[in-house]
Amino acid sequence: MSDAKKISGKAEKAKGKVKEAAGKVTGDRVTKAEGRGDQAKGDAKQAKEKLKDAAKDLKDKA
Repeated sequence: MSDAKKISGKAEKAKGKVKEAAGKVTGDRVTKAEGRGDQAKGDAKQAKEKLKDAAKDLKDKA
């Protein structure tokens, strides 16, 4: 997994956690939901890169 993409997924997830916490503190359900969405996006980016790595490893072994 490239370092830039790895960082991008983690940053998205961190941004989501901050947004969700801000939504909880302010009582803003929309911001809280957006934060959860951002976290899911970050998780998806990380999963995609892990799958790419696994496929590349399999290809290299074949």
